[in-house]
Amino acid sequence: MATGTNQAAGRFWQVITFSLAALAMIYLSYLLPRLLPGDFVTATYASANVTLTAEQEAGLRAYYTQDKGFGDYLLKLATLDWGYSYAFLTPVSDLFFGALPWTILLLGSANLISMFIGFVTGVEAAWRHGSRTEKGLVGGMTVLEGIPEICTGVILLVVFAYNLQWFPAAGAETAYAEGGFFQRLIDMAHHLALPLTTLVLAYFPGNFLLTRNSMMMVIKAHYIDTARAKGIFPRRIRYAHAARNALQPIVTRFGLRLAFMITGALVVERINSYPGLGTLLFNAIQTRDLPVIQAVVLFSSLIVLCVILGMEGVYRIIDPRIGNAR
Repeated sequence: MATGTNQAAGRFWQVITFSLAALAMIYLSYLLPRLLPGDFVTATYASANVTLTAEQEAGLRAYYTQDKGFGDYLLKLATLDWGYSYAFLTPVSDLFFGALPWTILLLGSANLISMFIGFVTGVEAAWRHGSRTEKGLVGGMTVLEGIPEICTGVILLVVFAYNLQWFPAAGAETAYAEGGFFQRLIDMAHHLALPLTTLVLAYFPGNFLLTRNSMMMVIKAHYIDTARAKGIFPRRIRYAHAARNALQPIVTRFGLRLAFMITGALVVERINSYPGLGTLLFNAIQTRDLPVIQAVVLFSSLIVLCVILGMEGVYRIIDPRIGNAR
């Protein structure tokens, strides 16, 4: 009875904590974009071949900088009213949900592929500790981990898009292309290849090194020696016993990558002109498009909380002992 009461109290305080954190993030999404230097009028007309009178400039600045306060901002969020983009004169929700699927496709694919490959190779390398293969993989992954994704992205773009012309240099699909469903999938995969490869090469070494280091700790445990003494098949020991207990750090890394998917893909999306949330945020900051900046910042903040909550459930599946901890 006491245990159930303690668990209920723990969940209650957890809800309170996350609610306060969400409220703080909502306030920061309201406040921080307003601290950016400049405004939409300056960003739009400073380099344009348009000369505004002092009265016109003052009128535009008064219109675009009007602020009814944080309370009005909360009310609009509660009614799912994200406002209109200053630059595109389009509902922010349309721009946001138009860019979101492309970012999920790019970041989700890159994280899943790099996690799977990094986990399997890390497990196999640790199991072969001391071999030439393991030493070569560790050395190669350490070097690759130090290469910024902007360098990898530019090299791939120059070599495979501009020189060899094997892949498109920009976009997520061919504009005005005609064809059926499968033709469109092939076209999207063709455009996705370079940014996806860039992110996989950026994420894979860290996943490999983290898995390998975790496995090095696990394979020294007594229960691994016990499993070997029982004559259990080596592959089963490697994955069912050792790898499962080394999985938690890699799942944590996977969750953090997803939590910061907007800023994580911004550089690669810009290099490849990929129409995701990173590109949307970059363009909005350039033009000081306040409603768009607020929406993207708020989403990127709240998704961190959602991922943290989700990761706790995943941890309980991986290691049931967490749910029984007091």
